[in-house]
Amino acid sequence: MIEPATTPLLAARVTDEYRPPTRTPLQRRAATRAEERSRRAAEAVGTSPARYRLSRRGTAAGLAALNAEAGDTFFDVFPEAELDEAAAAAAFASDGPVIDVQTHWIADQPALGDFQRAVLKLYRHLAPDWWTGIDGITAYTLAEYLRCVFVESDTALAIISAPPSTRDGVMLLTNPEMAGMRELFDRVGASGRLLNHTVVHPNLGETDRMAELVAAHHPSAWKVYTLGTTRQDGIGFVPGSEWRLDDEETGLPFLEQARDVGVPLVCAHKGVSGLAASSSPRDVGPAAKAFPDVDFLIYHSGYEPGEPEGPFMEATAGEGINRLVASVREEGIGPGGNVYAELGTTWFCLISRPLEAAHVLGKLLLTFGEDNIIWGTDAIWYGPTQPATDAFRAFQIPDSLCEEFGYPKLTAETKRKILGANAARVYGIDLDALAAAVARDDGLGWARAAQAEYDARGLEH
Repeated sequence: MIEPATTPLLAARVTDEYRPPTRTPLQRRAATRAEERSRRAAEAVGTSPARYRLSRRGTAAGLAALNAEAGDTFFDVFPEAELDEAAAAAAFASDGPVIDVQTHWIADQPALGDFQRAVLKLYRHLAPDWWTGIDGITAYTLAEYLRCVFVESDTALAIISAPPSTRDGVMLLTNPEMAGMRELFDRVGASGRLLNHTVVHPNLGETDRMAELVAAHHPSAWKVYTLGTTRQDGIGFVPGSEWRLDDEETGLPFLEQARDVGVPLVCAHKGVSGLAASSSPRDVGPAAKAFPDVDFLIYHSGYEPGEPEGPFMEATAGEGINRLVASVREEGIGPGGNVYAELGTTWFCLISRPLEAAHVLGKLLLTFGEDNIIWGTDAIWYGPTQPATDAFRAFQIPDSLCEEFGYPKLTAETKRKILGANAARVYGIDLDALAAAVARDDGLGWARAAQAEYDARGLEH
């Protein structure tokens, strides 16, 4: 195995939804600085550079390198955390259960073999050779999901989701499989640790089947892609299949049915689309105003990887996350409303762009408030989720930016809400019961049991 040359937080990663943006000078300098710090620290503590970088001490070193190159303290980490594991654990200590509302894996289905190989080839081509997050993976399996989301992370509860189907109905993870996965967790002693989405395609006439989907799969929310239907090879979308949340033919009837069947939570993929117009969040505000009794959880918050993020301005209202901000502001939807901003992939891309991260979190806090921003990682595309979680725990918006742009401070209480409490409220999760379940955990023995049953029986539903 080739040892990694930098911390995973500074690696160039990618999902099936976008190509990696060009590395900024700051990212390149920070990677070089992190490499130097990591080698010195690894020698000092008597471990290999590769093992060091994948530890919490390595995360601290990477964040310190970003601070140094950015010229400000965006990440609150102290030098001791780079050398002492206990100090690193204290620096990134949890303050309540973590709920990850955006997680994925790829089921082992023969029809997806070519697609899986294409995706893995793309990932390995675009990721640095030394990136260890995907070493040994032959597919994005349940075993890797359990490792990345639970075994090597302090995530207490995850929500399993999936991309849309292809024109021929093939999905990376089907609705029955997601429901079966939740039932598997329940059977092996992890009841309440996993919830499932159901993907619905209003553009394919599935609105009339939503009551049937509820009865069959018991979803906690609907997952929708206004981008449309994916092509048969799984890369890109079929022209003409796009739709809007607020269009009278497709979107509004879907929202009426979501409310009427008793699952009034819509998780809409917005952004992370290569600037496709059909993935713009500009339809969110009108749809949310028309349906105040439906909650809208906007996945990725309209972020487009590689597109610069700064403060909200009217001149840039049609770009990136500003599209979502403008959409809800125009409809008078503010903090405490029925629109929520989700951070999956968005936060991962912003970690090594700390000034942009500060602007994104600042304007999301101004627009939605600390109660309407929700944690997600887009696992397992990036390997174990713990480094991204720890980076968020350490992040702060510098005082100078708060004073200039009126951003609220990113307090410990705000982070606690974003990392778990807000999702608990939206998804109807008893946070105290979840914390008690985690405290009773027997060393994640249920994860081994889940893998064993899956190997023996699959996801029967």
